[in-house]
Formats: sequence, structure tokens, C-alpha cells
Amino acid sequence: MSVIDFTPDEMMTIAAARALKNTDVCFVGIGAPSAACNIARLTHAPDVTLIYESGTIGTAPTVLPLSIGDGELCDTAVTTVSVPEMFRYWLQGGRVTVGFLGAAQIDRFGNINTTVIGDYDHPKTRLPGGGGAPEIASSCGEIFITLKQSKRAMVEKIDFFTSFGHGEGGNHRKRLGITTKGPTLMVTDLAVWKPDPETREFTVVSLHPGVTREMVQAECGWTVRFAPKVIQTSRPSSTELSTLRDLKARTKATHSGTKNGETS
Repeated sequence: MSVIDFTPDEMMTIAAARALKNTDVCFVGIGAPSAACNIARLTHAPDVTLIYESGTIGTAPTVLPLSIGDGELCDTAVTTVSVPEMFRYWLQGGRVTVGFLGAAQIDRFGNINTTVIGDYDHPKTRLPGGGGAPEIASSCGEIFITLKQSKRAMVEKIDFFTSFGHGEGGNHRKRLGITTKGPTLMVTDLAVWKPDPETREFTVVSLHPGVTREMVQAECGWTVRFAPKVIQTSRPSSTELSTLRDLKARTKATHSGTKNGETS
């Protein structure tokens, strides 16, 4: 594969990373959000402050963490505080500009399920749960979401309400007294979505290279809305791709206990 070629997953990660600014204080979710946030830190936003739920502030991991309890986060953080301080002072105190979350299920208004698939008492799949995501969704200045598209993940109605997005749409957050913006961006492996200013329903504003509207609809469980002017997502640069691939290679080597991803 040449450096100009890229996978849908790489396009998703890089497009999500571009949304972060150098001045952001970001509460990072594990998985795809963590990859996007660290690519931003390693490219255009070197001064972004990354915070993980375990209490690590200003962390700069050299590899992607396996969980919020990964020692890499504490080892590279500016400081580590207690979880109560993290939530009461930093998060609920309004000191975090962006929360970057993933989702097992999401609906058109950005409501997230990470608790259970199917009936709660007799589930098809028991998921890891909300953790700090419900508080992140309400207390961060705004929320970015990233996930791979599928009809299983993007559904008409989520099976369990873990994290509040825009609720029923419109001014539902305001009616509940939630003053933060909520979900303002969703990046998938096919497109970039933003909420409609009035209805708050996620709308496609950008298609990734080679992706058609029909492809987006085929992997979404609701009738997709498209912005009046849909643009094409900029292709990953050679710097963005090499940075992402280097990070993934280091992560694989570290977590597998090998050197350069190869057995010794």
C-alpha cells in the first residue's frame, strides 16, 4: 500500500482528529476516540490537553491505552488526580471543552447506548456500561462522536439510554436545564455528520472519498438527511497517515510484547 492509499478506518480516525483544536481540553474515550485525540496531539494540536476518566490530566501516551487504567496514561500525564476531583472539579466544573465518545448504538439525535443490546433483563449482549460517559455527555462544552457505520450501530431507537445527546430533538436539552451544546459532530468511516440547527437531527455534511449517498444510507438504520451542500472530506495527508500508522504499529508491538510487531 502506498502512502496515498488509506482505509475507511484511517479516514475516520484522521477526519475525527481534525476536529480538535490546539486549545481544547478534551475528555477522551477509549478506542476510536483515543486514537483520534492522540493523532490530533501528534499532528496539528500538540498543546491539546487530553484527560482520561482515571484522573490523568495532560497525558501524552506513546501508545494507545488498553483501558482508562493503563499505566501509560499515568506515566505520561502532567498530573493524576482522584476520580471524584476529576468529575466534580474538572468535568462538572465546566473546565472541559470537548468530550470525545464512541457508541455501541446511536440514534439520529446523538443519544448513545453503551449498556446493553436487547432487553435489559434478558440481553442479547451485555456491554461495558456508561462509566463516565453520561456525565461527559452533559457537562463537556460539546461532544464529538466517532464510530463505524452499520445498521446495527445506527438505529431508529436505542435499546438503552446511557448518554443523553439531543433527546427527542429540538430544544430538549434546554428544557431539561442542560446548558452545554451536546453532540456537535459525528465522524464515521463513511461520512461527517452535524446536527441540524433546528431539529438537532444528525445530517451528513461531508462524504469521504469514494463514498456515495447510497452507501451511507445502506449502513444506517434511519432515513438519512443530507445537507443542502455536501462536500468531500479532504483526503489524509502523508503526514497524517504516517503518524497514525506509526502509532498503531507501536501500540501493536507494545501490547503483543514484540519488537516492531514481529515475534522475537
